[in-house]
Amino acid sequence: MYTTRVSRHVDAPPSAVYRALLDPEAVARWRVPHGMTCEVHDFDAREGGTFRVSLTYDTADGTGKSGARTDTYHGRFVELLPDERVVEISEFETPDPGLQGPMTLTTTLIALEGGTDVVLVHEGVPDAVSPADNEAGTRSALDRLAALVEGRADPQG
Repeated sequence: MYTTRVSRHVDAPPSAVYRALLDPEAVARWRVPHGMTCEVHDFDAREGGTFRVSLTYDTADGTGKSGARTDTYHGRFVELLPDERVVEISEFETPDPGLQGPMTLTTTLIALEGGTDVVLVHEGVPDAVSPADNEAGTRSALDRLAALVEGRADPQG
């Protein structure tokens, strides 16, 4: 298991970013890497609340962790500190033991004049997930988050 840390500056206040972290419709738009679509099945945005999300590759050659082309994960919100931090624990839905186990995602919002630095730290990522793919997917999702909260068009289509 390993940890990744990815950050990005967005030109929006922490309150706007925080809302996008906890709005299932917003999550379906931004929390998905380029080349995939997102379906939010369940989303109870409160401490102790649960969620379930599927990411599906747009092309037939994508290999999913939970199905032929799909990565489905579920989890719960551990900490919600308004406009500052969201901590989630999630796990892939898969029979593959190399992909099983809880992962912690901590999203920290740092208020700066003119915007927010968003820092995502993934802990406990299974070694079977390529670190380069994990980082690239996270960067792609953060680009979409920035576009959403800044009111720009999605940079990835």
